[in-house]
Amino acid sequence: MAKQPHLLVEEGDVHDIAIIPGDPGRVDRIADLCDDAETVSENREYKIVNAEYEGVPLTICSTGIGCPSAAIAVEELSRVGVDTFLRCGTCGALQSDVEIGDMIVASGAAKEEGTSKRYESVEYPAVPDYEALTELVDAAEAHGEDVHVGPIVSDDAFYNESEDFVDDWEAANLLAVEMEAATVFSLARRKGLRAGAICTVDGNLVEGTQKGETEEGQELPAKAKNNVERAIRLTLEAVTNL
Repeated sequence: MAKQPHLLVEEGDVHDIAIIPGDPGRVDRIADLCDDAETVSENREYKIVNAEYEGVPLTICSTGIGCPSAAIAVEELSRVGVDTFLRCGTCGALQSDVEIGDMIVASGAAKEEGTSKRYESVEYPAVPDYEALTELVDAAEAHGEDVHVGPIVSDDAFYNESEDFVDDWEAANLLAVEMEAATVFSLARRKGLRAGAICTVDGNLVEGTQKGETEEGQELPAKAKNNVERAIRLTLEAVTNL
């Protein structure tokens, strides 16, 4: 099999389990907590690193922002041997009791994006693999971390999440909005693969706060930035049990 056209990898280049953050910079942050990290490829928004955590080999691959690029990552990684995908990212809270820096493990994702709809009807559920979901929650509980577990929404239009959308999502008791999980879950389900997602809250749309609005001039508030590393550690712990 030839190298995949976007990720530039082929069979034998990657491991069975992949952590898939959106941000290429977060690939390095995850790798820093692992052993024997080695960059496999870098192209466009995709950076791929192989590493080990507590003796378990894993691959770390950024997806960029949004479902179209996340779909490419899942499609191409699955073609070269990855069978488990764990999204470790950020999200905006949709409930007033979810605070910046909290962590959410998604039990499902509403399809407010277009990519999954090119694969299947919107009525088909975008849900994580039960084992992946369970291991993420168990890892949090084992480390005394409080996480919110429940449905989220994946949206394409970061700058067009109007009050009407937010009010409707809040009323539906969706916990947060992000931009990749629905397609990751849908593709993994269709391919008979495992997928899960844990996200750190970087803003609260109900309370009128969004990432980027920080005194430090950073993308993430300090509490969210610190808790990203905690979410990474929980994801790595889940990897050891998957």
